[in-house]
Parts: sequence; structure tokens; C-alpha cells
Amino acid sequence: MSLIATAVHVELRKALASRVLRTTTILVVVGIAVLATALVAAAQAGDEQILAQLGPLADETGWSLLTGVTAQITAAGALLAFGVALSWTFGREFTDGTITGLFALPVSRPVVALAKLYIHMLWTAAVSLTLTMLILTGGLVLDLGSLDSDALSQLIRLSVLTILAGMLAAPAGWAATLGRGPLPGIAVTLMILVAAQVTAIATPDAAAWIPLSAPAVWALEPGTVHAGQLAMVAIVPITFAALTCISWRRLQLDR
Repeated sequence: MSLIATAVHVELRKALASRVLRTTTILVVVGIAVLATALVAAAQAGDEQILAQLGPLADETGWSLLTGVTAQITAAGALLAFGVALSWTFGREFTDGTITGLFALPVSRPVVALAKLYIHMLWTAAVSLTLTMLILTGGLVLDLGSLDSDALSQLIRLSVLTILAGMLAAPAGWAATLGRGPLPGIAVTLMILVAAQVTAIATPDAAAWIPLSAPAVWALEPGTVHAGQLAMVAIVPITFAALTCISWRRLQLDR
């Protein structure tokens, strides 16, 4: 088994045994699905307070309403959850004191960091698939109509949005490394979340060109974001994955 495969195997076992990741998964998947389904059910029942909170989505019906509400919640909630989880993945090595043992391993520290990021993306994909299936189930329970091509495309956009939220959380791993604990990563995640929300609201015309806000805009209004703008989101995980690996290579025990 190669060193990278060994590192991935070890990090996978850590993730599967982690209460933090299990709890986060349940909160993200079940929490978002239940909240979105409940809001749509209330809207269908004519709840004026809920309809007022939905804004432009109040005019939508059926699958468009469900996926739109879910996208709004996911854009913020999933990003925060992924950032917290990634902050813990890197930060726990420092707070638990296990970072010292990594210096003695034959697997280099950058390879370990890369394995952590790889497992994070696998977990993100699993969360995305599970959440999409629960939303599909919720839509069928609410009897939102036939599952036509438009509904399927909306569900696919929701799944992609969840994965992109996981990618945008990449700076949390770097911040947790520099700060030697989970809290700096969580703080950076909150900054990313606020920046994305403010940008989307304050400069909606330019939001499609900003990687932090483009996924949410695309999920809600796909016609306003083209493939090139959405592809720019990859700049964030690539850049911060490289910075994280470099930081792990330069780690020193005395500071």
C-alpha cells in the first residue's frame, strides 16, 4: 500500500470513529431536510408568516419551492457545518496533542494533510447524496407533483451546491493549522459565510463572479451564472489545499 493510500485509510478510520462528524452529518442532513420540508408544508397550507419569510420564493410552487428553500438553507447551513468539521479535523491534532506523533511517521505531514482534505471531500459527497435523497423523499411525501426533467435538474443543482459548499470550507483547514486549534478555522468559516451573504445581497450583479457567492446564486437562479463563473469556485479549494500542505510541511513543534 502506498503512503498516500495508507494516510487516506487512517484518516478514513478516524472519520468513521468520530462523534463530531457523525453528529454534524445528522444535523446537516436531517436538520436541513426536515426544516425545508416543514417550511414548504407550511407554505402550502397558506401560512402568511412563512410566506412572508420566503421572499421571492413565495411565488414558487411544487419542486421549485422545495429545492429553492433547501438551497437557501444549504448555502449557509452546510457551509458552516463543513467548516466546523474541517476545523476539527485539522485542529484536533493540536488540541489532542497527537501532532507530535505525526513527526515520527514515515508518511510525510503534507501527505497526511492531503489525506484529510480527500476524506473531507468524500464525506461532503456522501452528505450531498444523502441530503438530496431525503429532499426527494420529502417532495414525494408532500405530493409536489411528477418528478419531471425540471425537478430532476433542480435536485441535481442542490446536490452540486452541497458539494461546492464543502469545497468553499477549505480555508478552515488552513486557519486551524495556523492557529493550532479548531477555533481559528471556525472563525474563518463564519467570515466566509458573512462575506458570501453580504456579497450576494449588496452586489447581486457581481456575485456570480465571486467564488464565495456564485454557488448560491447559481442554485437559485441558474440562468444568471455561466459555467466559467461556477468553475472559478475551484480556485478556493485548490489554493487553500496547497497552502495547508505547505503549512504542514513547515510545522515545528516549538512554535
